[in-house]
Amino acid sequence: MTPDQWPAAFTSRIARRLRDSRKAAGLTMAEVAQGCADRGLPEFTEHSMKNLESGRKTSITVAEFVVLADALGLPPVTLLFPLGSSATVEALPGREVSTWDAVAWFTGESPLTEPAPEGSAREVLDLFRQHGDLVAGAMASYALARERRRVASTTLDRARRTTLLQRAEGYEEHAFEDCQELRTFRGRMRDRDLAPPSLPDELAFVDQPETLTPSEDSE
Repeated sequence: MTPDQWPAAFTSRIARRLRDSRKAAGLTMAEVAQGCADRGLPEFTEHSMKNLESGRKTSITVAEFVVLADALGLPPVTLLFPLGSSATVEALPGREVSTWDAVAWFTGESPLTEPAPEGSAREVLDLFRQHGDLVAGAMASYALARERRRVASTTLDRARRTTLLQRAEGYEEHAFEDCQELRTFRGRMRDRDLAPPSLPDELAFVDQPETLTPSEDSE
């Protein structure tokens, strides 16, 4: 494929994926267009969809791309690269690579032999991924600790209740440590003028000054 053919071919690949996903979802072109209008993009009409799927429309805007992906319930990156259906893809003009490598490159997950330089775009992506891991860990440990406390409090056998409460305290210590680590990490992000993502309601207490245990209202 020549460089001047690549843009149209790239759009055609997106269009095929859109068409296949639309049909799999049992949606008409008019329904997809209405979905775009409902999402604030009324200019992408049924006629636009017909032109895209037929190949008459050889380019697509970023706004159209992301709205169409959402209207069809697709992760946008899966429209760009045929993961699972093709082993390789021409990610850039003249650059045929593994489809997974193309996805990893696009999302900033390409493996590096050394840590990304501080302040680089890749390093910021890594920070936000690490933050997501910390949130998931804190959510899991907090939910487990809360469940252990609930089970202990509803046990009628006194001896067993004592044992279960002791175990619950251990889980609560782990949850406290996870939440403390998350709070510290969010503080470091703010020190670098990065805005941490909003926390789930269950972990809102993490951002409250001098508070690392959930309030009664959050339970």
